[in-house]
Amino acid sequence: MKTFGLQASLILIAILLFTDCLNVAGQVCHPSGKIRGKKPPPGECNQGNDSDFCKEGKLYTTYKCSPPVSSHTKAVLTLNGFEKNQDGGAPSECDNKYHSDDTPVVALSTGWYNKGSRCLNNITITANGRSVVAMVVDECDSTMGCDSDHDYQPPCANNIVDASRAVWKALGVPSGQWGWLDITWTVA
Repeated sequence: MKTFGLQASLILIAILLFTDCLNVAGQVCHPSGKIRGKKPPPGECNQGNDSDFCKEGKLYTTYKCSPPVSSHTKAVLTLNGFEKNQDGGAPSECDNKYHSDDTPVVALSTGWYNKGSRCLNNITITANGRSVVAMVVDECDSTMGCDSDHDYQPPCANNIVDASRAVWKALGVPSGQWGWLDITWTVA
């Protein structure tokens, strides 16, 4: 009887673990809506770091979520300026400050930013055979864009880690290739 009880317990634990894994794998982030692009006023679109700007009439997808975070979350690394008068726009959400682009700092897509719960915490970014620890200082807004608050840039995709030059340098990416890179990240 003890053997049966042990086997039943092990089977139950295996089923619970399996269904939990299915639940995590089954979490999908669907678009939450669209916004229509507006033409930026003359001289108001900062295209530093090859930033895109909204095109009048174009529909841009928005997200309130991001893919689930894991021990190696897949993402796209983009380049952002965190200093004043750069393409990042306003001061960082987490501390209302600008940050040196020579410091490893990032902005996370809205879902990963998680209402500021990751503010001033570190993440580890891995790509190109290297890793770097960077501090989360801002949100890469996936819910809004195409306005002055967002420097007339489209909403971020739901899988973006928007990084300073220091992150790109630490990953050993030649500066001519900065802008878009498949990475993984995890909470440090």
